[in-house]
Amino acid sequence: MRAVITGASARVGRACALELARNGFDLVITCECDERGLSETAALCLHAAREAGHTIGIEQLKVDFTDAAQLEALGAHLASIELDALVHNASVYFESDISCVDAAAAGRAMAVNAIAPLILTSRCAASLQRSVLPGGAAVICMCDIHAMGRPRRRFSAYSMSKAALGEMVRSLALDLAPRVRVMGIAPGVVAWNEIESQADREAYTRRIPLGRAGTPEDVAKAMRWLILEAHYFTGQVLVLDGGRSLQ
Repeated sequence: MRAVITGASARVGRACALELARNGFDLVITCECDERGLSETAALCLHAAREAGHTIGIEQLKVDFTDAAQLEALGAHLASIELDALVHNASVYFESDISCVDAAAAGRAMAVNAIAPLILTSRCAASLQRSVLPGGAAVICMCDIHAMGRPRRRFSAYSMSKAALGEMVRSLALDLAPRVRVMGIAPGVVAWNEIESQADREAYTRRIPLGRAGTPEDVAKAMRWLILEAHYFTGQVLVLDGGRSLQ
């Protein structure tokens, strides 16, 4: 078994890599610039796999998803190897005040958060369709509840790109059926970003019925279930927010 996880140098991407390593997956992991973090992820995954009784291989790749040539090169490489899962985790996240929206920044959000997943899935489609996993191969997209009808102020560019990713889940679920399932996971907060103040974090947490933020490991466990067990699940985005979207 082999899985690709983009943006795996830290946080959710690292947790997902560790979860799949424990389940015996060979891995292809990517980062944009944090090669040290990516190497740390690889080392942790090798250790986790050994602890679980597996011997796995890990390939580490540095890729800028805003560079079309690098994106196509990665797509060609992935098309040449056998794949069972593709996890689109790489993301850019930033505020965008409507009074001064920057076209370059908005374009970067679309390139990384939506266009790159589309291109990579397209290039990997034939390889994914050859997967012998029960239920077929899986494509997992990391979405966001705040791009699903619950927008936050000052995040329009980011939210637009994540909304596009959610629509990709539904479209490609039809295009790639029946051998490939395409699904999303939409967290609320599972790893605080440095741009949120302590006051913002406390205010947000008060609106979560379960009374706490989630963790990257919560996402990783959901991802593992979707890939290995949810054989009749496709074209849907799994909301993982502790009930935050209910109020």
